Amino acid sequence: MSVFTKIITGELPSYKVAENDSFIAFLDINPNAKGHTLVVPKKEENKIFDLPKNEYQELMSFSYRVAKALEKSVSCKRIGMSVVGLEVPHVHVHLIPINRMADMQFIEKVKLSNDEFVELARSISSNFD
Repeated sequence: MSVFTKIITGELPSYKVAENDSFIAFLDINPNAKGHTLVVPKKEENKIFDLPKNEYQELMSFSYRVAKALEKSVSCKRIGMSVVGLEVPHVHVHLIPINRMADMQFIEKVKLSNDEFVELARSISSNFD
């Protein structure tokens, strides 16, 4: 069972910003930038291109909606998207508010307090439609 499955089942806490029957989005607790969000299918699958085509398309559609909410909540030049998947063997899309290319490099991290995470999650969630 992946760490993301444990978040989905409630065994581990998260700063959830959006959810439906098939997907969940929550803040990355080791973010590249303020607002770094992970979009995860509830069904555990290791590789994104192993998802059935319709599930892949639904993941991208859900990610789009999360990115639009994120864009309304965090000041940035754009929302970057990355699918790497090596650190956790469960498909996940990184949505990262970016102002420079280094924000997408997974090297520099930002620190947020619990209160900042809670407020940010609330803000993104309130802009999700």
